[in-house]
Amino acid sequence: MHMKEYTPKAIVQELDKYIIGQDKAKRKVAIALRNRWRRLQLPESMRDEVIPKNIIMIGSTGVGKTEIARRLSKMADAPFVKVEASKFTEVGYVGRDCESMVRELTEAAVKMAREELREDCEEKATHIAEHHLLDLLLPTRRSVEQRVDFNPMDPRAGDEPPVEPGAAAEEKARRLVAKKLAAGELDDQEVELTVSESNKNAMLQVFAASGMEEMGLNLQDMLGQMSPKRRKNKKVTVAEAREILLQEAFNEMIDMDLAARRAIDRVENSGIIFLDEIDKIAGRGGYSGHGPDVSREGVQRDILPIVEGSTVITKYGSVRTDHILFIAAGAFHNAKISDLIPELQGRFPIRVELDSLKREDFERILTQTECSLIKQYQMMLATEGVSLVFEAETVEKIAEICERVNAESEDIGARRLHTILEYLLEDIAFSASERSGETIAITPTFVETQLENIVEQQNLNQYIL
Repeated sequence: MHMKEYTPKAIVQELDKYIIGQDKAKRKVAIALRNRWRRLQLPESMRDEVIPKNIIMIGSTGVGKTEIARRLSKMADAPFVKVEASKFTEVGYVGRDCESMVRELTEAAVKMAREELREDCEEKATHIAEHHLLDLLLPTRRSVEQRVDFNPMDPRAGDEPPVEPGAAAEEKARRLVAKKLAAGELDDQEVELTVSESNKNAMLQVFAASGMEEMGLNLQDMLGQMSPKRRKNKKVTVAEAREILLQEAFNEMIDMDLAARRAIDRVENSGIIFLDEIDKIAGRGGYSGHGPDVSREGVQRDILPIVEGSTVITKYGSVRTDHILFIAAGAFHNAKISDLIPELQGRFPIRVELDSLKREDFERILTQTECSLIKQYQMMLATEGVSLVFEAETVEKIAEICERVNAESEDIGARRLHTILEYLLEDIAFSASERSGETIAITPTFVETQLENIVEQQNLNQYIL
């Protein structure tokens, strides 16, 4: 679906398929996403004045903050990247530079642009690759002469050789092989192919590990362009050769400068960065530890200019961050939003609190979501020929236990369902391969018996120091 068709109501309906409750958060995100499209419809003079209204989502773990971002990334017809604020460190210290989130977003945009350009030239590239593959399987005098100088950009590339009177039988054989090739009958046959040799330098990998890539430079690309490409012969199957030849054709035909220009334009006008775990960089109410606090206030001050609007240098060019939408999320158990520096707080004008999950929510998560955990287990065990049946009372019992364990120990929201269902179905999953053809009913009694230990263990934990 194109972004134009994603109205706020349609976005919420799509999110409802995978996320239960949290209507306020869904509405805020849907409006923000739709506003990206609305801004692009404005005259250019007004478009520059409209800045995105960044959002911060507050809620305990497991209530759906990250899941909203994950589903949003699949819906947004725009570059999208999810990063964790806790991974960044202040400039000058070992760790990830805050500007790397913009470089990561640009990489995602370039990948999108490449895929679009790839679709535009897919038909011609496929024709060229198939013709070259045919030459490998059944070479002609002309193809043997030209194979060394094969160039996908040659306008004659992919053209069939002229049929000479003495070559009629050869041409007939090529047509027969081409037919088998198209049908996939020769995919397992081996051919010898000349491919570019991978030129990975260990020294460059050491530089990359030390954070050189954060400068927006790619040393391997730079040095690779200076040194001639080495090629070697390699034996591969026809199916593998087709992929290699197709990729080589795409590499020659795709205009990377055009892809980079498209990508930067998209990042600047439609890019979305989801900043998770932002509470982990909030101040601790007067830091009194030893040494600099390089992962908290320093990181906030480094993030601030990016959110406000600055220029970040990437290997594809300069990227302005003025109109990138930032969606932040955090549990804020040990910190409050007021612990963030005031300047950063002001850059997130929209705040929404996500509700803790109750028993009714757990029931709906298990039964109403598009790819619910129960459906996943049923389909996984169906591959072994085992049919798994959950009674309605069983789902209620699982939800009740989930709510109780969350209340008596750490509240980890819907993630508790993963723990409980894994524990509940462990024996069945282990023996499923020997129980093909069986129908196994999961009853409330079975749930109580299986989960008796996990509930008792949670009760005992409060007495253990």
